[in-house]
Amino acid sequence: MQQIKRYLLISVGFTSVLLGIIGVFLPLLPTTPFFILALSCFARSSTHFHQKLLTTPYIGQLLADWETDKKIDKQRKKQIMLLVIGSFTFSIFILTGRIYLQLMLISTLFILLFFIQRIDEK
Repeated sequence: MQQIKRYLLISVGFTSVLLGIIGVFLPLLPTTPFFILALSCFARSSTHFHQKLLTTPYIGQLLADWETDKKIDKQRKKQIMLLVIGSFTFSIFILTGRIYLQLMLISTLFILLFFIQRIDEK
C-alpha cells in the first residue's frame, strides 16, 4: 500500500510539472501552483525529485522560498504579475471579436491577480 501511495504521488508530481511547463505558454494554466503541488508530492515520495525541483533554474529558488516560509520575494512577485498580465493581454488581443471570451479572460486575470497579490512577500 505504501508503494502504491509513493508511485501515485510521484505520478501526480510529474503531471503537475508537465502542466506547469505547459502553463508557461498557456495563460489559463497557472504555472506556479502546479510546481508547488509537484514540490509537495515529491517531498512526500521522492527526495531525489524533490531536490531536483528545488535546484531547477528560474523556479527552484521560488519553490525553496515557498517551502521554508510560504512567502515570495517581492521582485519575483512583480515579475509573476507582469508575466500574467502580458500573457493574458496577448490572449485577449488574439480573441478580438469574441467579446464573451475576452470578458472571461479579463475576469480570470483579475481573479488571478487578486490571489497573487494576497501572497505574503519576503
